Amino acid sequence: MNAEGPGTAVITVDEFGIVTGWNRGAEWALGHTAEDAVGRRVGELFVVEGGVPFWDGAAGRDEWVGWLSVRCADGRRVRVRGAGHRLMDRAARGQWVVMAPVGEGEAAPLPRQQEVERAVVDWLFSRSPVAVTMYDTDLKCIRQNAAMTRMAGISEADRKGLRLPEVLSGPDAAAWERRLRRVLETGETAFSGEMRGRLPSNPDRDSVFLASASALRGTDGRTLGLCTTVADVTPQIRYRERLTLLNEASTRIGSTLDVMRTARELADAVVPRLADWITVDLLETLLRGDEPGPFTGVVALRRAANQSIIEGAPEAVRQPGEVDFYPPYTPAVRCMATGRSARHRVTDRDMRDWLERDPARAEKFREYGFQSIMGVPIRARGMTLGIAMFYRRTRDPFTKDDQLLAEELVARAAICLDNARRFDRERTAALSLQQSLLPQGTPAQAAVETASRYLPAGGRSGLAGDWFDVIPLSGARVALVVGDVVGHGIGAAATMGRLRTAVRTLADVDLPPDELLTHLDDVVIRLAAEAEGGGGGRDTPGDPGDPAILGATCTYAVYDPVSRTCTLARAGHPPPAVVTPDGEARLLDLPAGPPLGLGDLPFEAVEVELPPGSLLALYTDGLLGFRERERELDGALAALCQTLTDRAPTLDALCDRVLGDLLPDPPADDAALLVARTRALGTDRFAVRDLAADPVAVASARAWASRRLDAWGLGDASYITELVVSELVTNAIRHAEGPLQLRLIRDRTLICEVSDASSTAPHMRRARLSDEGGRGLLLVAQLTQRWGTRHTHAGKTIWCEQLVGSHP
Repeated sequence: MNAEGPGTAVITVDEFGIVTGWNRGAEWALGHTAEDAVGRRVGELFVVEGGVPFWDGAAGRDEWVGWLSVRCADGRRVRVRGAGHRLMDRAARGQWVVMAPVGEGEAAPLPRQQEVERAVVDWLFSRSPVAVTMYDTDLKCIRQNAAMTRMAGISEADRKGLRLPEVLSGPDAAAWERRLRRVLETGETAFSGEMRGRLPSNPDRDSVFLASASALRGTDGRTLGLCTTVADVTPQIRYRERLTLLNEASTRIGSTLDVMRTARELADAVVPRLADWITVDLLETLLRGDEPGPFTGVVALRRAANQSIIEGAPEAVRQPGEVDFYPPYTPAVRCMATGRSARHRVTDRDMRDWLERDPARAEKFREYGFQSIMGVPIRARGMTLGIAMFYRRTRDPFTKDDQLLAEELVARAAICLDNARRFDRERTAALSLQQSLLPQGTPAQAAVETASRYLPAGGRSGLAGDWFDVIPLSGARVALVVGDVVGHGIGAAATMGRLRTAVRTLADVDLPPDELLTHLDDVVIRLAAEAEGGGGGRDTPGDPGDPAILGATCTYAVYDPVSRTCTLARAGHPPPAVVTPDGEARLLDLPAGPPLGLGDLPFEAVEVELPPGSLLALYTDGLLGFRERERELDGALAALCQTLTDRAPTLDALCDRVLGDLLPDPPADDAALLVARTRALGTDRFAVRDLAADPVAVASARAWASRRLDAWGLGDASYITELVVSELVTNAIRHAEGPLQLRLIRDRTLICEVSDASSTAPHMRRARLSDEGGRGLLLVAQLTQRWGTRHTHAGKTIWCEQLVGSHP
């Protein structure tokens, strides 16, 4: 140690045992310079004898007196007696002030009490970074230190005699004063927690403080007043609040792919913590699907959201969904044009010019007292989508930190808004595509009365692979189809379109339901193979890993109004439901069959008789909802059957009732429903004649057909019909096997059918001039509207249709 004489060492230590202050007395007495000592652990310089280090003690311990073993710079140890007092610094951390008079030798005398107290008081009121205020028993200020003067913005002389609420505005001041009075009464130390208010040093903005209060007692134990320490923690609290707001916004904004809802979520996150009112406006051109142009003229903005601290946002000139027009001199357009945010006071020239030209908006500003405005352009992926305008009523203006926070919030929302905008545009286009792939109307046919519904899933893309179809067939029959491609999106819709086209093509060939599904299964396998060969890792509708290819299901039914039978087959699809005219509802016992695309597995068809007026319902599994357990699925099927038995004025009304009873709003999955009420052709609408495989039967067949047409009042069609019957019966006799049958059906067209036991299908050919035959089918094709071949288990049927003057 230095030999010039004794000195008083004053050292400050934080609550972690790190030396934070080292005065000249400590340098002189202990030999360590301040540069060497500050930042070191206190245990490297001195230790407390006979006890726990005071800086590691309980939080309520504020005083310490004891012996220290000090290690000097020259390696010697000196035993000294010291005293310490615990304070709070600006960051509300514990700070210890330790004083120790050090002299020569191994021991030093107890420091003089007056000298220590004088040094402590001088440091505390002149140089301490901790704001300190002393109050008398009436809670009036009697002293404050220099740090408190700087914090409060009021001198000690002006502060004397004032109570806390006279300096700190806000409700927390009165609450803290009540706690101070309890400290006077009980003598316990009080801690404030977060205390908000405004001081004269910053009258336009709330600050946040942490404070503690202890009673001052005389030597006789009498309470003389209070001593409080205060730390301004506003920056830390603001930072914490900003992090909290950003964290909450990241989870709240963008919960759906809906533009308007995303804008509302941004507005809800901002008010009231950052602004008193916010408007979110999006460019009308973008919402229409156009690209934004230069911001040189009047800009049309559609209001997406309003939010205010006043219920109903009465400040708004425009409501959500309405379009407003902003001239180029307005702050909103300038922000969008520059791509940069801006802060304004209502007294700024730009704001005055705007409001002078917009009296309605100016009246709202005056009525609700807006003082500060901030505009933040909504930009995502290099494109400006719109503008978010923030407003405050108080004199507390938006700061640079507020601007940075708003930019971060709007940037996060902008990505969500752009995703929602892109999704909405693509969804609209995709839905239009899908709707174009579904039936645009019910084809004219007399076999059944139909109604249908397709309901996209809510909260998803709204685009999936559910489809249905009604296909007129030969012989007055009709095919009813419902299918489902697994998955959502454009890939599922594209696959659906290809399968629907394949079904219609196969239906034109007049294949039985089980054979049609077998061919459709082959189509799905080929689609999967094509996708596997051409995928190349791209996200295409034909991705082999996409269940939309291998997970398709379908039900195909053919109803014959003449025989009143319905032949059905299904490929992994839910069973059809039937309601008979007497009101009995049941699920058809139809083999489920494998889903399409598995291959090598057979499909089975079942034929059921349906009385006229029966109701047949085909549907996709989305109508049943997501049922994980068999009991839940059985319950959904039972509910479907029950609803189908309800009396409804029309089939359309019945479809609406089924969807309303079985599906949530919005539905969890896409749902398609096709219902058909069967009709029957009476015996007066068709006629059948068995023919012998003899050429002489041709003439009798012509005569029988002519008589039947006369009975139906279709004598004008007799000539063509006799020619057609003659050619078809002659071909059957010459090229096929018996038994033969001729059938005439009077429907919307006149249908002529000739059936035989041969499976060989005829075909048209071009006859040479020298050929005596070969022109029969060509003649039939020229005389009738259409013709074709239908294979059956017993052989085949050649049919043709011709238009007649009227139909029933």
